Amino acid sequence: MKSIENLISDNTKLALTSLYNVPADGVNVTIQPTRKEFEGDFTVTAFAFTPLSKKNPEQTAKELGEYLKREVAEIEDYNVIKGFLNLSIDKGYWIDFLKKSWNNKEYGIAKPAEGANTIMVEYSSPNTNKPLHLGHVRNNLIGSSISRILEAAGNKVIKVNLVNDRGIHICKSMLAWKKWGGGETPESSGMKGDHLVGKYYVVFDKNLKAELKALMEKGLSEEDAEKQSTLMNEIREMLLKWEAGDKESIELWNKMNGWVYAGFDVTYKMLGVSFDKIYYESKTYLLGKEMVAEGLKKGVFFKKPDGSVWIDLTADGLDEKVLLRSDGTSVYMTQDLGTAVSRAEEFHFNGLVYIVGNEQEYHFKVLFLILKKLGYTWANGCFHLSYGMVELPDGKMKSREGTVVDADDLMNEMIKTAEETTKALGKIENFESEEAAKLYKTIGLGALKYFILKVDPKKKMLFNPKESIDFEGNTGPFLQYTYARICSLLRKATDLNYTASVNVNDIIKKEKELIIKVYEFNKVIKEAAATYSPALVANYVYELVKEYNQYYHDYSVLKEENAELRSLRIALSQQVGIVIHNAMWLLGIDVPERM
Repeated sequence: MKSIENLISDNTKLALTSLYNVPADGVNVTIQPTRKEFEGDFTVTAFAFTPLSKKNPEQTAKELGEYLKREVAEIEDYNVIKGFLNLSIDKGYWIDFLKKSWNNKEYGIAKPAEGANTIMVEYSSPNTNKPLHLGHVRNNLIGSSISRILEAAGNKVIKVNLVNDRGIHICKSMLAWKKWGGGETPESSGMKGDHLVGKYYVVFDKNLKAELKALMEKGLSEEDAEKQSTLMNEIREMLLKWEAGDKESIELWNKMNGWVYAGFDVTYKMLGVSFDKIYYESKTYLLGKEMVAEGLKKGVFFKKPDGSVWIDLTADGLDEKVLLRSDGTSVYMTQDLGTAVSRAEEFHFNGLVYIVGNEQEYHFKVLFLILKKLGYTWANGCFHLSYGMVELPDGKMKSREGTVVDADDLMNEMIKTAEETTKALGKIENFESEEAAKLYKTIGLGALKYFILKVDPKKKMLFNPKESIDFEGNTGPFLQYTYARICSLLRKATDLNYTASVNVNDIIKKEKELIIKVYEFNKVIKEAAATYSPALVANYVYELVKEYNQYYHDYSVLKEENAELRSLRIALSQQVGIVIHNAMWLLGIDVPERM
């Protein structure tokens, strides 16, 4: 079945050729849904056609409207508002569309065809010196959802995680545990491994601050105090030993990272996040060093008198960037160069999307530019999805000071709040305890995910847990409740031996509007994939649910006496339920069949 947009576009070009005797093959026809205050379903902008018609936009739109109404059976009527041609599509088109799409459980979810683009998505990217926090939650949810959306749009997707498992910050936790840990382990403390390691990151920071304060009280500047700090010198020495393969340092590093990975696995499982491959910076930074050596030979990089290696990007509007420190140790850029090249060699992707916070925008500009200067043409397909930070009603989070909102604690709190809210509303009658516990988890995590994903990734957001769990308004529980209501309706229809079918010749205005909303799902997925924005899917499904709830309120479904009309309304409800389910799946959100 030809899409209505293609049908309008193709026939508008034919109209231009017929009316004005000009070739219209290269003409761009702009089509958008008609604004609700005007009559019509889709609007064509006529302003771009005036050079062809030699007439004003309004006259051009009227002539096009007359042609389309006369020549195209699917176009029932038209009206013109100041050069905007509003087209009303015949109800028969929408009835045929519902017949063809009805009861397709995979509606909207395409499968990658042979020869489809391969897109790699990197997200999560945690450090092994602390547990995942609210900022990581947003990162993981955006990355996981974008991966699903890209796949639903027909791409082959590879989900990867780059674990920052080495460097000075990792050594801080290691040194603190070595000095003040007393042999504490996850088993002896009863703490998750990532929480235990994070505890010692905070311990190190507190001790360092105390040492720096004492040095500055003796008259040293902050910079000089850091240079003379015993703790910072021990950290630098530990990093050098690690890079040199010192046995004791490596053993401690392996032990503590092992604790962290076990903790991460629990968090990822709860969040519903997974990866096709995990990269470790400890494995890729050496390849980065090889690339630095290669760049020096090519003259892309240069060496300073102290032995450090740099690239001069001032001619590109940036500045000089260090690639290797004077002591030979690598920096983040070195590691990211090595990681990118190893991935390209392994997967030969068409695109690589980095889900990383907006404080790293400059870093990725430099990374992509260096890759291009080194001759890697695939770097043109690299993209940094720069997402905004998450703030709380009482301000920003700081890992070193231990003021972060822990991901595990947050999820458990959301589930607990969902339980309290659900019980207060009396929505769990006749639920077994196990089924009720599953429901609380579904609602709590659904509320968290939806609240975060409905915001454009590029925007900074304020997360308010209390607002997210509400059974009214633009929230996850509201959407989940509507899906459960549709499931309940379908169960009752089965009990009454009512069938679902699309055997009608006419539909009312509200049904037409609802079918058009269902029709838009495929277009929304394509737009969300092109712009890397799960928010488009989230806000689409909210609008669909609002439309359906209004329809359900205004028109009887199961009590409708006309059997054909009743069957249509059951079928339409079923199709709306499928779209809600699939849209929520794209957001990583489960929907319950009973609430």
